[in-house]
Amino acid sequence: MDWPAILLSAQLAAATLAVLLPLALFGARALARWQSPARPWVEGLLALPLVLPPTVIGYYLLVTMGGQSPLGQWFEALTGQTLAFSFTGLVVASVIFNIPFAVQPMQRAFEAIEPEVLEAAKCCGLTAWQSFVRIELPLAWPGILSAAVLTFAHTLGEFGVVLMVGGNIPGETQTVAIAIYDRVQAFDLGAAGAMSLALLLISLATIAVSYGLADRLMKARKG
Repeated sequence: MDWPAILLSAQLAAATLAVLLPLALFGARALARWQSPARPWVEGLLALPLVLPPTVIGYYLLVTMGGQSPLGQWFEALTGQTLAFSFTGLVVASVIFNIPFAVQPMQRAFEAIEPEVLEAAKCCGLTAWQSFVRIELPLAWPGILSAAVLTFAHTLGEFGVVLMVGGNIPGETQTVAIAIYDRVQAFDLGAAGAMSLALLLISLATIAVSYGLADRLMKARKG
């Protein structure tokens, strides 16, 4: 069992969630309220990671963050380290790749809130921020929880983008998915099977807990 790779995957998933969730929360709410002919194009752009091969996204991210790119050169001048083939680069790539998994569930949750509810809150004297915190967030909470779980679980098992952007550096960019691939390539099927089973159980438990909490929240709201 490659515990360093499992721990690195968990750290990557947690960092991705910490960065992406707040951004996706406000982005999803804005999309839910935005009425414009350009909205389908923006939604399509955000959903691209769902349909493009991970290697394609990984290639463009690698070009964008590589040592010859303006972003890569700026990051290296600022920190003395490369952005590609580093944990920071993995976090950036993971955030971009997981955008649809975070935005779409929350957007649908905000769209399900009836406009009359928001109008009533406004008539009661609540400011836009108070309405967001007291009304919208509690009503959209199941969608927010689903987005968090999907993002975390998807990051744990991501392979293509991680390999393209981070390479395969043990202890720094070698996640559990890459470690499993390495074990299979080395015909160490026992270790590959053990790590695959661990990842399967962790993902299943995470999703099951999410469904259970969402169900309890919905029953509590109806009660």
